[in-house]
Amino acid sequence: MTGKVDLYDSEYGNYESDVYQQVRIETYGIDFGQTSWVTTEESTQIPTLLELNSNSSVLEIGCGSGVYALHIAKTIGCSITGLDINAFGVQNANQLALHRGLGPQAHFQVCDVSKPLPFADETFDAIFSNDVLCHIPGRPALLAEMYRVLKPGGRRLLFSDALIIGGIVSQDEIATRSSIGYYLFSPPGENERLMLQAGFTDLEVADTTGQAAGTAARWQQARQKYRDKLLTLEGEQKYSGLQRFLSCVHTLTQERRLLRLLYQARKA
Repeated sequence: MTGKVDLYDSEYGNYESDVYQQVRIETYGIDFGQTSWVTTEESTQIPTLLELNSNSSVLEIGCGSGVYALHIAKTIGCSITGLDINAFGVQNANQLALHRGLGPQAHFQVCDVSKPLPFADETFDAIFSNDVLCHIPGRPALLAEMYRVLKPGGRRLLFSDALIIGGIVSQDEIATRSSIGYYLFSPPGENERLMLQAGFTDLEVADTTGQAAGTAARWQQARQKYRDKLLTLEGEQKYSGLQRFLSCVHTLTQERRLLRLLYQARKA
């Protein structure tokens, strides 16, 4: 069985490392500090899907290094709050916000979102989360909290889940796919049921599995290209473990045994 492998501390702790920046550029085409399966096209569409404008107040759950949230704050002019449990990512995000002059618009904090969110009712106009909810225990409670802190009147929720079961997956594949952290695998239709249970309406679901497979393949190939530099930073065990992880993601998504779905909904 596959042992645990660190991804997030390496990525966020070495955010400014040239080799990690180059891997992100070759994986996604643009460097938002990503560690997810979001394509650049999807990143471009998210503000439109959320109907953001300069007056919007936005919450990102699982902000990571904060670069994408800062991109939204700068290009849209909205205010944004990012939450993440990884202290390296949050520290990097707040430093970047100050360095880029976005401190008044963007704020990031360490937060365990499996517990009640530290905000008053009806605080935000929109909430999004890229490939993060699969890491968090207690999804019904989290969706209820997301509903609580959204303003009423058609406000938007968007999140993606790359662990929807689409076929037969072996125990070794589950272990490898789960090697970088805590994961929850969902049957088809479960997220929709939980969203409706939380009170959301106007659900829309898009299948982005093919795009996720491509992202995993490019990520693995880019890391292989810079193998020697990454070995110096990560060591053989971590480097090999992450390569196995990415290979597993690519295989399972390409064969559609694990699906990545994008969910949208409104608070009436």
